[in-house]
Amino acid sequence: MALRLPAIMKTTAARLSALYLILFTLCAILLVFYMTSLSARMLTTQTMETITEEVQGLAQSYQRGGLPYLVRTIERRARQPGANLYLIADANGRILSGNVESLELGVLSTDGWTDRPFAYQRFGDNNPDRRTADSSTSGAAQPSPPRHKAIALVSRLPNQMIVLVGRDLTEPERFREVVQRALMAALGMMGLGALLIWYFVGRRALKHIDQVSGASRRIMGGDLSGRLPVTGAGDEFDRLSENLNNMLARIQDLNEGLRQVSDNIAHDLKTPLTRLRNRAEAALSSNGTPADYRAALENAIAESDQLIRTFNAILMISRLEAGYSSEQVTKVDLAAAVRDVVELYEPVAEESGVVLEAPVEGAFMVNGNRELIAQALSNIVDNAIKYSLDSTGAPTVKVTLEKGPQEVRLRVADNGQGIPDPADRERATERFVRLEKSRSQPGSGLGLSLCKAVMKFHHGRLELASADPGLSVTMTFPQSEAGK
Repeated sequence: MALRLPAIMKTTAARLSALYLILFTLCAILLVFYMTSLSARMLTTQTMETITEEVQGLAQSYQRGGLPYLVRTIERRARQPGANLYLIADANGRILSGNVESLELGVLSTDGWTDRPFAYQRFGDNNPDRRTADSSTSGAAQPSPPRHKAIALVSRLPNQMIVLVGRDLTEPERFREVVQRALMAALGMMGLGALLIWYFVGRRALKHIDQVSGASRRIMGGDLSGRLPVTGAGDEFDRLSENLNNMLARIQDLNEGLRQVSDNIAHDLKTPLTRLRNRAEAALSSNGTPADYRAALENAIAESDQLIRTFNAILMISRLEAGYSSEQVTKVDLAAAVRDVVELYEPVAEESGVVLEAPVEGAFMVNGNRELIAQALSNIVDNAIKYSLDSTGAPTVKVTLEKGPQEVRLRVADNGQGIPDPADRERATERFVRLEKSRSQPGSGLGLSLCKAVMKFHHGRLELASADPGLSVTMTFPQSEAGK
């Protein structure tokens, strides 16, 4: 639907376009007047210099041959093509010689430069029968209306005769008119071009804004999957839409995470809470000994501690995924973190009959949080030790570090049964997900979820792959976060 002018002028794009158009028009008009006046002044100055030189030449002629020689010189110059204005008049202003037929009244009354352009007629303009006089004191007949404009220098000879040398302003006026018309034509074309640009570009911008407004209304209506349109032009509208789309994607991920947390708490924590209640109820309804009641309380405390650890893990994952963690980021040596974790789990591995290897040498510096990295690595090593027991050979867990051209990779591999199905490997990093064969092992299904959140906090990634046999879990830190 076409927009009316008042509605269009309410938009920022239209207001800016109108403001720029007005500013451009004012500047162009000022430029026209400046250029025309400058060109007129330049021509007038050049004309006055020419007249001054003419007067100096006539003065030399008068000094050389007196009045007769001066008259002959003026008559000769007056007949030349494109000649200046020449006039000799008596003391009363009666024209005696020259190429001027009539003058505006009062021109010959004052010596020196005329204070303004005056009107005059050359011989042959109207073919009159007689010359007309110019004198403020004579009663001579008035001349025909003059048709030309000129400036002149009026001088008096020692015998009080008047000499006028001037220059017609028709040519400078025509030049000024030509410049003015050219500038006005250029102004008109530029104004038309500005209107056309505003019409096409402005309409495109308004159409884009309408699309953005429509998409915004749908998003505000609850459709967080909607996105703002991106035309691909790469202009500021596209950049704004891309940033807002990224923000909407982030909001959608956070809402989805919140929904998942709510569902997980409602479904996966219901069983341990029910089990805790049933044990407490069974202890109350029985006629046990104080030792039995103590054992029931100890079991309830252990179950509560497990629930608290689960809640803490959920909160940690949510904070890390939301980017709201207050954990400090410093330089961390991954090799030192690996040695600490391996040293911590060596007794556990030895007791379980698992060979824990960590051939790590040198320093591997990254920007990160040592506690979070150690916690994630501990979860991975603990899982590897537990599931390597399913190996058909000697259970082995190997921790390695390697530095690539753009990243640092920390890999933990075991030789157990692994996770053959890629879809299951993807699901294994989700919250509370426990694959069928892992049901026999203790745990809440949050270990790999926490590792994934830790790597997201470090702008890295967590990858599960087949170790053939076994499972390989790789924590990859980007080079931008890695130290040399």
